[in-house]
Amino acid sequence: MTASNRTFVVDQNDLDRCATLEPPAVGADQLADGEALLAIDHFAFTANNITYAALGKRFKYWDFFPAEAPWGQIPVWGFADVAASKHPDIKTGTRVYGYLPMANQLIVKPGKISKSSFLDTAEHRQHLALAYNQYLFTDADPAYRVEHEALQMLLRPLLLTSFLLDDFLASQDFFAADQVILTSASSKTALGLAFMLSHQRQTRGKPLTITALTSTGNVSFVESLGYYDRVVSYDAIDTLDSSQGTVSVDFAGNGEVLTALHKHFADKMLFSSLVGAAHWDQRGGEKNLPGAEPEVFFAPGYWETRGKELGNAVLMRRFAELWAPLVKSVESWMKVTTVEGQEAIRQAYLDTLQGKVEPDQGLILKP
Repeated sequence: MTASNRTFVVDQNDLDRCATLEPPAVGADQLADGEALLAIDHFAFTANNITYAALGKRFKYWDFFPAEAPWGQIPVWGFADVAASKHPDIKTGTRVYGYLPMANQLIVKPGKISKSSFLDTAEHRQHLALAYNQYLFTDADPAYRVEHEALQMLLRPLLLTSFLLDDFLASQDFFAADQVILTSASSKTALGLAFMLSHQRQTRGKPLTITALTSTGNVSFVESLGYYDRVVSYDAIDTLDSSQGTVSVDFAGNGEVLTALHKHFADKMLFSSLVGAAHWDQRGGEKNLPGAEPEVFFAPGYWETRGKELGNAVLMRRFAELWAPLVKSVESWMKVTTVEGQEAIRQAYLDTLQGKVEPDQGLILKP
């Protein structure tokens, strides 16, 4: 039986426009020596993937899985099985976790193979961040649990960003601030950072206030988690104490909110980090603001820098120590929903793009 092959794409210049393409399916006989064919099982889709699309040109996210213009393939995190292999060290049936297209199939060229992973050394990926080119073998991943595949897809990429932000802020002694404000505070990356800041506060001995900024409709949900000390809606920024030394971590990408924060705190805005673009359509207004100039935080670049300083093994150990308690916490409130088929994937994409997915919902897509 010939495998089906469908690829979900979006217009790089108009994210509301999307389509499903049907390129010919790839068979084992079409692989070149040294290549392997991944059959994509399922993947997560979150606001983080909208960030990949919104910043696709700026950070080269469209380059991972090229498509014919104007289309682009949004990268996702998920699981796949080796359906065919012409590489002597990659066995058919091996299950892997990593960066995938929203499609049924992916050809990879495994290199730098270890007991735990391989890199896709395809020529078009050589200029891209190393962290995104690695595929982990599930049978050699100490954190892998088959029953936790959904949470791994949904949270691990986001929580690595949360972890690196937490590490960066702590390494800078939080810029001598009294509080950290997280925008888009109901997003999974923000919740991860809030949990890590709260979880480690006692051992760090720094009584930093963790403040959430979120939409009015999400205030009750964010408060219920207990990750933040204070939860404020976007329209109540002026109620915050403007004399407090503040670090802002912006996951929203909303220029109006960022401007309001900077104007409110002025020279008390000691550091301003731009991370996500949950409100991708309202991005802008980041220049000539009072206080510290906003700086983009690129997690893979920081990982490479920090890995050279501490060693990747130390970083992964520190991450694992935070991963376990956070997963336990998230399991108590996250509702995982699996959708299957191309029309369902299209709708899930549009719902996420338009901000219609509830913050306590995790979407898993099966192509």
